[in-house]
Amino acid sequence: MPAPYPSLPAADPDLAGAVADTLDAVRARRPLVHNITNLVVANSTANALLAIGASPAMVMSPEEAGAFARIADSLVINLGTVDAVSAGAMRLAAAAAQEAGTPWVLDPVAVGPLSFRSELALSLLRFRPGAIRGNASEIMALSGLCGAPADGSTGDDGGGDDTGSDDTGGGRGVDSAHGADAARSAAIALARHTGAAVSVSGAVDLVTDGVRTLRIGNGNPLMTRVTGLGCTATALTGACLSTASDTLQAAAHAMVLTGLAGEIAAEEAAGPGSLQVRLLDALHALDRDTLVARARCWWER
Repeated sequence: MPAPYPSLPAADPDLAGAVADTLDAVRARRPLVHNITNLVVANSTANALLAIGASPAMVMSPEEAGAFARIADSLVINLGTVDAVSAGAMRLAAAAAQEAGTPWVLDPVAVGPLSFRSELALSLLRFRPGAIRGNASEIMALSGLCGAPADGSTGDDGGGDDTGSDDTGGGRGVDSAHGADAARSAAIALARHTGAAVSVSGAVDLVTDGVRTLRIGNGNPLMTRVTGLGCTATALTGACLSTASDTLQAAAHAMVLTGLAGEIAAEEAAGPGSLQVRLLDALHALDRDTLVARARCWWER
């Protein structure tokens, strides 16, 4: 079955093999992934983590979040349905993770247009996430909000925001108004500013640490019709961060695993409902041979 984007580069066996190594490590270690996530995706992201061999825990109360972040193998913070109580838990968990050396990932859902979650995202950046994953509009917004200077200069992210706002990135809630390419300079600037690997979801994903940039061409357009698959990629990023020594590659490997599973699921899915179920099956069935043959990941030159 051909990939849905045939004009993209073919699989790089070395990079694809590294994705397989990370997946093998996750399955061997079964990392405990602490999720403070949103009510829309908690079930689907927990199942995705189980499907690749990780162990999810949805510990979201302020009374427990800090203590649990200290003992988990990684932490995932997702701002999707945040409120004052969960925001407090997120701050406690992020602070504990930083102190304990627990790697963690931030998903800045819908930052920019909404001030409460935007201020929360900025406060969480103080605790040094290892990775940040969002759509193009979210990454552009977060980069602008924290004053990260694009390409080391003025702070203009070059994204062409046409909403009349300097900071929102033009998103509509969780939907992006831009492709990943529009967020390239903002992602690089955000990575340099925070020290995190920054993943931008799109038809072709972009992952950068501010110096190196990887592109991922796996996926299928039908994936945009299922809620929470970006959040799934964030959760899998948490699992990969717990086992890989290179944060950039760990973040990129999570995008490959999500995109390729969606690509495989779409081959026989009748629509978004069956895609969601088949994607879990595809994650569970991924193996080295499939990854080496079909992982479309390459270095940006």
